[in-house]
Amino acid sequence: MSKSINVKHKMRGRPATGKTPITGVRLADEIGEALDKFAEQEVDAPTRSEAIRRILREWLSANGYLPK
Repeated sequence: MSKSINVKHKMRGRPATGKTPITGVRLADEIGEALDKFAEQEVDAPTRSEAIRRILREWLSANGYLPK
């Protein structure tokens, strides 16, 4: 009597880890350097992506585009 074995096939591509859409932007060198300086001064040293999110969220809230 032979037993059948269930084989799990690998999925192609990279796994989706985020829930929000990705928005890619090109940044001038001086902006990237400024973002890195900003992140270094933060207590938790965020990634560049998180630094961009924080700066945008703060600016958008301060200018009435997002609720405070």
